[in-house]
Amino acid sequence: MMNQEDYRKAFDQLSFSADFQERTADLLQQRARELEKERSNMTISKIKKIAVLAAACVALLAVSVSAAMLWMTPAQVAQEHNQPLLAEAFKGPDAIEINETVESGDFSITLLGLVSGRNLDTLNQDLEKDHTYSVLALRRLDGTPLENETFDFGSYTMTPLVAGCSPVAVNNWTLDAFAQGFAKDGVYYYLLDTASIEMFADRTVYMAFYEGFAPNNNIFTVAGDGSISFAADFTGVHALFTLPLDPAKADRAAADAFVASTGMDGWTNERSDPEGDWDIKLQETEDGEEITLRPKDEGGEAPKEVAPLPKGGAPALMPG
Repeated sequence: MMNQEDYRKAFDQLSFSADFQERTADLLQQRARELEKERSNMTISKIKKIAVLAAACVALLAVSVSAAMLWMTPAQVAQEHNQPLLAEAFKGPDAIEINETVESGDFSITLLGLVSGRNLDTLNQDLEKDHTYSVLALRRLDGTPLENETFDFGSYTMTPLVAGCSPVAVNNWTLDAFAQGFAKDGVYYYLLDTASIEMFADRTVYMAFYEGFAPNNNIFTVAGDGSISFAADFTGVHALFTLPLDPAKADRAAADAFVASTGMDGWTNERSDPEGDWDIKLQETEDGEEITLRPKDEGGEAPKEVAPLPKGGAPALMPG
């Protein structure tokens, strides 16, 4: 027997015409009127029960249709970016559906899903490595539509984090991320491309979304068991999702080598200047403003560039 959650998911995957809800409500109301005309053959109490049932059906359909039409799917988001191979991958058996929502501040934040693979997009020049593609949807709780021209894309970060690893060692910047965003029908969609995070799949892997830039101890805290959470006094918009990765795809040796290669595997929960560990450079580009963050070097050598972060909604490649 199908449980309620499975039924809801199956129903929400159905496609509906634009006027489906209105036509269904009209039909239910018409049937209710027809039944009312037949009241000579039934008691008043039965008529009331039918009216209540019809109203309940309309409400149920309204909720289900709303859920089905609320978001674009990850495949549709990929298609909007003219990435047909990625769109097909999001429809395939290796895609992971999340559809988990967190409300924070003025926003509802929904992680829609992710998929990992090689050569799934035309923007990636690194054809010899697997990548992970994640899609997140953002909308305002008060219903005010988000728009490309007014939403400050660069003020928010979407990044993987890994329990047991320092947040400054495993994140967007060290994973060579490429972030793109666009608004449609009042919802803002993030498409994040990073180096594959499947090598960490035998650990707890998170996807964080928050107001701010590079991870630091003013935003995150790491517990003694390695688990990561937002700092208790962090007041910016934030959400933290746990990813259901397949542990069989983990590569502990590759993961450990990756963390060591960053040279930033240390962490302390003691508060510091949020910009103290980073050199931040702003640069105007044809697409907007680019923010480059580089870890400060304590040994006197020139710091290694970690990654640029896009601002103003313009896509920006984040080289390692």
